[in-house]
This record gives sequence, C-alpha cells and structure tokens, in this order.
Amino acid sequence: MRPYDIEERYLRTGQVAARAGVNIQTLRYYERRGLIAEPRRSSGGHRAYPPETVALIKVIKAAQALGFTLEEVAELLEAGRRGHPTPDLRERAKAKLAEIDRKIADLDTMRDALGRVVAARCTSLTHCACPDCPLPYAELAAEAPGPVAPVAG
Repeated sequence: MRPYDIEERYLRTGQVAARAGVNIQTLRYYERRGLIAEPRRSSGGHRAYPPETVALIKVIKAAQALGFTLEEVAELLEAGRRGHPTPDLRERAKAKLAEIDRKIADLDTMRDALGRVVAARCTSLTHCACPDCPLPYAELAAEAPGPVAPVAG
C-alpha cells in the first residue's frame, strides 16, 4: 500500500468533526472514552479515521438527543458490538421514557406553582405581602424553632 492510500480512503480529524457536526475536542473525547476506535495514523502522523466514524458519531449524538448519557451510550454501543441482538436498547428506551415522564410531571408541578406565584403577584421569597401568597416561607418561619442557644464549651 502506498503511503497516500490511507489518506485517500480515510478522513482527517477536521473532516470527521465537520461532517459529524461536532468540534475536534468532542471527537477526541469520544476517542478517549472508547466510544469511537482510536484511528490509524497517516505516514505524516495525522489521525486517519475510517469514513464510518462519521455515522457512529451521529448515532452517539442522536442517542444523547434522546436523553441517554454518554455512559449509557457507551454501554449500548458495547452491547451492539457483541454481535447478537439484546433487549438492552428497548429496555433502556422504556426506562428513559419513564424517567422523562417523571421529569415532565415535575416540570408541570413547577409550572403550576410558578403560575400561582405570578397570579398572586408575589414580590419576595421571604417577605411577600400579597394576600394569597402561595410561597411557604411564612408557614415555614412560623414552624421553625426559636434561636438555638450557644453551647458553652
């Protein structure tokens, strides 16, 4: 194989990053994490990635967009590399859906509470003067014990 053959068939770091829509630091980070294979080196010592690296990075970014962490993505990629079908992706996707549903419920609760704060025209977290203040500060302050006496030492 002539030295330039590797450069004709393979992509350099900047090319992979541009085609995959990531920056070079992300590409190198994925490499360090083992998400993508360490590339060959050209005769000049440059990283030479196979073209399929672009597709793999796009898959990683798509999985992240679905809410999977890089650790979860790494585990799913490893399961896929074993070469036989596993229920990992489907089960993890179901778990991720449940997690997202919980987050949406929490966000709905937060949205409702903030709507009550806006509707009541609250002005302060600790000294709100609105008549129907939904903030719990006044109630919590009434429940709090008095000042703690210093311990003699």
